[in-house]
Amino acid sequence: MTMKSNTVSQSVIPSLAKRPYGAISEVVGRIFLAGLIVVLTLSAPALANSKYAGIVVDAKTGKVLYGEDADQLRYPASLTKMMTLYLTFEALEAGRINKSTPVPFSKKASAEPPSKLGVRAGRSITVEQAILSLVTRSANNSATALAELLGGSEQRFARMMTNKARALGMTRTTYRNAHGLPNSEQRTTARDQARLGIALRQHFPQYYDYFSTRSFRFGKQTIGNHNRLLGNVRGVDGIKTGYTRASGFNLVTSAQLGGRSIVAVVMGGTSGGSRDAQMRKLVAKYMPAASRRGGGNLIAQAPAEPVAVVAEADVRPATTAVASAAAALPNKGPVPDFRYDSESAGGVEMAYASTKRASDNPVLAPNTLDAQSARLGREPESGGVDSQITNSVATAETAPAMAEAHTEANIELQGWVIQIGATPDKTQAMTLLDNAKEKGGKALRNATPFTVAFSSGGAQLYRARFGGFDDQDKAVNACKALKKKGFACWASQQ
Repeated sequence: MTMKSNTVSQSVIPSLAKRPYGAISEVVGRIFLAGLIVVLTLSAPALANSKYAGIVVDAKTGKVLYGEDADQLRYPASLTKMMTLYLTFEALEAGRINKSTPVPFSKKASAEPPSKLGVRAGRSITVEQAILSLVTRSANNSATALAELLGGSEQRFARMMTNKARALGMTRTTYRNAHGLPNSEQRTTARDQARLGIALRQHFPQYYDYFSTRSFRFGKQTIGNHNRLLGNVRGVDGIKTGYTRASGFNLVTSAQLGGRSIVAVVMGGTSGGSRDAQMRKLVAKYMPAASRRGGGNLIAQAPAEPVAVVAEADVRPATTAVASAAAALPNKGPVPDFRYDSESAGGVEMAYASTKRASDNPVLAPNTLDAQSARLGREPESGGVDSQITNSVATAETAPAMAEAHTEANIELQGWVIQIGATPDKTQAMTLLDNAKEKGGKALRNATPFTVAFSSGGAQLYRARFGGFDDQDKAVNACKALKKKGFACWASQQ
């Protein structure tokens, strides 16, 4: 290889030497200018987007092939469900549940905002259906139901998730819920998500194929996968997408090709399209750099710190403590030479189908997912992350700003209106409207979003509606556009 390089150098340098000085200067100047233009062009989106973080890891050797802000705190959004699935697979492997075990939906689970399955409180789906709904539709209510099944409560399950993260060497990740909806304390890093992606593939090869599911049947519906790289990028076999307004568009991708294997993470994309484009570039550029050698035994399948079974009201934030994993990923990777472009943001989806009634037999055992591990000693630092709004729900801090863009319920709109759902919280309804507006395109360009409060069974609910349609056709066409994007919708005249 050295001899070849010298030969090339010897053939190029004399040819330049024979040229006049002015010609050489011109060639060098052109090369410098071209390089400068490329650097500035590719760096512009990076400078404009402080949320971006990325990493590519050789899944056989643990070598970091690319990294940028890989250890900066970010919101995981629905990447959270990767850990929910990790603990589900662990329970399956231990025999505490099986694929046919009923997953009951409590009132809390069934009331979670979209994306979700239409499962009423008191009904259930199977563990396998819950898994499939997480990897395809990213169903928030299924995540909560699994958390309650395996942990007794979502709060306890979140502590189990954090403890498992520490056992896997995810030293900067903290979980507060099972789905990724807003919580300012729920944080992670690109490096930690790469570790989790590798761990899922390494520890549960018998279940990993779920992540490559393109679609699945639920009732009369066929639910597709949010991961657009599946089937479109050679070698890609999973894993998970995620989006919140604060986090941007996230994606963890696993790819295997020609004996090489990588796990890549993109966080903070400005749109689903730009995130996917960045991931395509990462896979294309760094897959050839991955090794064909190496056992791939990178992350120890360590037990996690046990979490006591306590009453929901007695649950306190866990003091995180655990061990570094067997293989620590290097802290630095090559500086990137490209980023992504900006496109429009996406929204949320809903699905409804018939389900069977919940089983009366609880699966939870007092020692569910208990274990021992060494301790890390400190909680990840706070800060560096802004207030969070998700594609499904808004924080209280953001509600006043959002309210300015919405018509209050006491303002009466004449003509035709459309309704896309009802939520137990006004800010949730507003955020649902916000996301529908983003996805509705021309059909909702002149529509006015508003909420209507009403009581049902003693509970206060808020209808999410758009008004300002001149006639029935325009309202119906708007509903058709939203239904194509996965929203429930119906039209009526005021």
